[in-house]
Amino acid sequence: MAREMTTDTTIHRDTNPDPITGAPGAHPVGVGVGTAVGGAAAGAAAGAAAGPVGTVAGAVLGGIAGGLAGKGVAESIDPTNEDTYWRENYANRSYFDQSYSYEGDYAPAYRHGWEARSRYHDRTWDQAEADIQKGWESAKANSRLTWEKAKHATRDAWDRVTDSISGSRSTSDAGRGAR
Repeated sequence: MAREMTTDTTIHRDTNPDPITGAPGAHPVGVGVGTAVGGAAAGAAAGAAAGPVGTVAGAVLGGIAGGLAGKGVAESIDPTNEDTYWRENYANRSYFDQSYSYEGDYAPAYRHGWEARSRYHDRTWDQAEADIQKGWESAKANSRLTWEKAKHATRDAWDRVTDSISGSRSTSDAGRGAR
């Protein structure tokens, strides 16, 4: 999560530095999720034809491939940029309700959306929605949004990241979410 740190009169943005190299934009969670979920399952299924040893080997090789896919998706998502975008634009969305704040209510929903896009990089929204909804209770922190209200912001962030990865801006900026 991006945080602002103030020293004297200078504001510094947390750039999610890589823990080893210090390079900005590290996404170890996306890499781990891609490895554990996507690749290992696919590799194990492919290796099953060769018996127990093939299943284990397939899971390892699939885990490596899944890790690379998850890393690719996660690397394309910059949490600092996403937070800045939504902080500046959330009040212009059709689902915006001024009785809720960005920081306390909408920010967790947007974050849940872009993180879910990384986690479920191999699925469509319709395929992943039930799992995303289940995850809302733990992701919401202190947000007062019910899933019925949060899902619009979550989907908006999901679509924005999807569009960003594909190089299109048709869904979230020009369509469904804008007023």
